[in-house]
Amino acid sequence: MENEEIETKRKPSLWALSPLIVFLCLYLVTSLILNDFYKVPLTVAFLISSIYAIGITKRLTLNQRLTQYSLGTSNSNILLMIWIFILAGGFAQSAKDIGAIDATVNLTLMLLPNNLLLGGIFIAACFISMSVGTSVGTIVALVPVVAGIADKTGLSMPFMTAIVVGGAFFGDNLSMISDTTIAATRTQGCAMRDKFRVNILIALPAASLVIIYYFIKGFDVNMTQEIGQVEWVKVIPYLIVLGTSIGGINVSLVLVLGIISTCIVGLLTGSAGIFGLLGSIGNGILGMGELIIVTLMAGGMLELVRFNGGVDYIIEKLTKHINNKRGAELTIATLVSIANLCTANNTIAIITIGPLANEISDKFHVDKRKSASLLDTFSCVVQGIIPYGAQMLLAAKLTQLSPISIIGYLYYPLTLGGIALLCILFRLPNRYS
Repeated sequence: MENEEIETKRKPSLWALSPLIVFLCLYLVTSLILNDFYKVPLTVAFLISSIYAIGITKRLTLNQRLTQYSLGTSNSNILLMIWIFILAGGFAQSAKDIGAIDATVNLTLMLLPNNLLLGGIFIAACFISMSVGTSVGTIVALVPVVAGIADKTGLSMPFMTAIVVGGAFFGDNLSMISDTTIAATRTQGCAMRDKFRVNILIALPAASLVIIYYFIKGFDVNMTQEIGQVEWVKVIPYLIVLGTSIGGINVSLVLVLGIISTCIVGLLTGSAGIFGLLGSIGNGILGMGELIIVTLMAGGMLELVRFNGGVDYIIEKLTKHINNKRGAELTIATLVSIANLCTANNTIAIITIGPLANEISDKFHVDKRKSASLLDTFSCVVQGIIPYGAQMLLAAKLTQLSPISIIGYLYYPLTLGGIALLCILFRLPNRYS
C-alpha cells in the first residue's frame, strides 16, 4: 500500500521545478555574483536543494519522501556512472603516480606542432568519442593529458579541459553506438544511418567553425617548459585505454584494463611497488568521493522534481500552442533541453520526451530523421554545458576545477546549439525540413 501511494501520479506543477531553481541560484548565480566559483561548495548547494525538494513534497510521510528520493539515487544510470567514477579515479591516480601521464603529455607535444596542438586535441576527442560512443570515456582518457599540456604550455586549464569536453560531445551526438543515438532513433522509428545523415549536416558546420578557431588560436601557443624525454613504456597504459576505447569496448572494462596495465608497467619499470600502486588506486578512488556524493544527491533531487510533476508541467505548457512544422521542431528541441536540465542525463531526457516528440512529428508531419536528430543534438548541447552533468563534474574533478569555470570555454556545444537553432528557424537541411 505504501509503495502504491508513493507511485501515485502527480498533477503537473510549476512549483515542482523550484528545487532546481534553488540549486541554480545557490551555486551558479551566487558564484557569478561573487566572481568566485569556489565560494559555494557543490555538495552544499545540492544538500540544501535536496532538503528543500524533500520538504515541498506533499501527501507523503517523511519516510516515503526519503524513499522516493532514494529511488533517484539508486537509478541504474546513476549507479553505472558511479562505478565508472570509481574506476576512473583509480586509473587516473595510478597512471599519474607511475609517470604515464607525463610520458603521454611529452609524446603529444613532440608529435603535434604548437599551432596544431589545440585543433589536434579537439579532433582527437571528436574521433575517440565517435568511436566509443560515450563522452565520459573520452573525458577520462584525454582530460588528464590535456591538464599536463596546460601546465607545460601556460594555457588556461579550463580552456584546455573544455576542448576535450566539446569534442567528447561531438561523438556522443553522432556515434552509431551512442546510447543517445539508439534512444533517439528507437523513439522516432527511424534508422541510425538516416539520423546520422541529418545530424552530420548540423554538427559538421559547428565542428568546422570551432576547429578553425582552435587552429588560429594555436598560433599563440608557446612552450613555457622544455619537452621532457618520452618514456615510451609508460605510454603503454594510455595506448591501451585509447585503443580499447576506439575498439568499442565497454568503458568500465577499458578502465579495468587501464588499471591492470598501469600496475604492470609500474612494477616492470620500478616506478612503484605493489603496495604503492595499491595505495595510488585507493587514493584515486577516495578522491572521487565528493563527485559520487554530488551525483547521488543530484539524482535524488531531480527524481523529486519529476515525481512532483515538474517535467509534466513543462510538457503540458509547451505543447499547447504548436501550429506549424517550425513550431513543432522548436517544441521538440525545447522539451528535450528542459528535460535534460531536470534529469542531468541526456539519454533519460530523450527517453522521457521521445514518445511525445514522435506524436508531435506525426501530427505536424515533421521528418522523423529530423526529430531524432533534434532530440539527440539538443540533449547533448544541454548536457555539455550544465555544471551538474556527469561529464562536467568528472572533467572538473580530474583537473581540480570548478565546473562553472569551464562553461565559458565550451565553444563547441554552444556553437552546435546555435547552428541547430538556425536549422530549425531557416528550415535546414532542406531535404529533411
